[in-house]
Amino acid sequence: MTDKRRPELLAPAGDMECVRAALRYGADAVYCGGPFMQMRAEKVGFTRENLELAAREIHAAGKKLYVTVNCFAYPDEIAPIGEYAQFLKSIGTDAVIVSDLGAIAQIRESAPDLDIHVSTQANCMNGKTAKVYYDLGVKRIVLARELSLDQIRDIRANTPEGLELEAFVHGAMCMSYSGRCLLSAYLAGRSGNRGECAQTCRWNYYLMEEKRPGEYFKIEEDERGSAILSSKELCCIEHLKEFEEAGICSFKIEGRMRTPFYTATVVNAYRMAIDGSAPIETLKKELDTVSHRPFCTGFYFGDPEQLVPDTKGYVRDWLFVATALEVSKNGQLRIETRNPFAVGDTLEFLSPGCTGVPYTVSSITDEDGKPLDRSATPMRILTINTPDGIQAGDILRKKL
Repeated sequence: MTDKRRPELLAPAGDMECVRAALRYGADAVYCGGPFMQMRAEKVGFTRENLELAAREIHAAGKKLYVTVNCFAYPDEIAPIGEYAQFLKSIGTDAVIVSDLGAIAQIRESAPDLDIHVSTQANCMNGKTAKVYYDLGVKRIVLARELSLDQIRDIRANTPEGLELEAFVHGAMCMSYSGRCLLSAYLAGRSGNRGECAQTCRWNYYLMEEKRPGEYFKIEEDERGSAILSSKELCCIEHLKEFEEAGICSFKIEGRMRTPFYTATVVNAYRMAIDGSAPIETLKKELDTVSHRPFCTGFYFGDPEQLVPDTKGYVRDWLFVATALEVSKNGQLRIETRNPFAVGDTLEFLSPGCTGVPYTVSSITDEDGKPLDRSATPMRILTINTPDGIQAGDILRKKL
């Protein structure tokens, strides 16, 4: 635990932009995947060079870096894990997140001073199992998401004080047991257990009677189809004190496949909740500004709501339109665009430790100083009128 007075806020990052957003908006630690054995798509796997860059920037900010090495290993992957662990230790990685027992053994042998956190993929659900991991030299358990808070309290009461317990408090949940899903491998030839999940549980499905081929029926009437396998998303922002009292030392946010907008908004909201700097109802509204499926509290309170299919699809009421780059001396704001907006639109900017601040766009100019009516092209550098209080690095958003 980084601070015994309060739990750690652990943020996801799929690229360096997300790393910087997580640090800026209040994360205590960041987790990401490297080029080997990480449980997310290749596009969010950092190269060794970028892992080293991330480690430097995270440690310069006084925060921690955890690297996922949480695929289940084939025989020819065990030996390379040892060299990879030595590399991760050499760049200052604070801990690796691991699922496979053989991988744990290889890391302990090759890099004995590198801390190990057991991934939620390992399905640790009781104190006896947690104690076995502790005896193997594991520092932290990322608990299975199927546990209730009462069961977490029991685990805490029956494990050594030196063993840390981490739990997910926000983000997407897999429709399968602790994320161990075969659906993607079966339907798309891409194994979710090897970091290649096609998110087939989020697809829309129809019912076809075997003697009526080609006749498709919606399982529930909805203009977007029926996502019968898709779980709701986890949101426990109003229950953090209960997690802390149950013995959780790290609040984990899911989302290495998400955008910097998601990272900034969610980390900011949970930072403010931990610090008690804004009302929870206000922060819940903040969380609604990022794309998400309907929220629930999972299994934590004995009511596994995520088993109820999410047939309503995503909530997408806000749009990430730009990142603030620099406030110029003449009072203009340089931005990098992401989505369209126009003169006359009301935007909000998000600064660390604050909720969204509204302001109206009165001018837009391009790189050559030419006035524009609207921003239409993503990843373009433009200049707009500067709202009071905005800072370089702030996120700008627009309500749809």
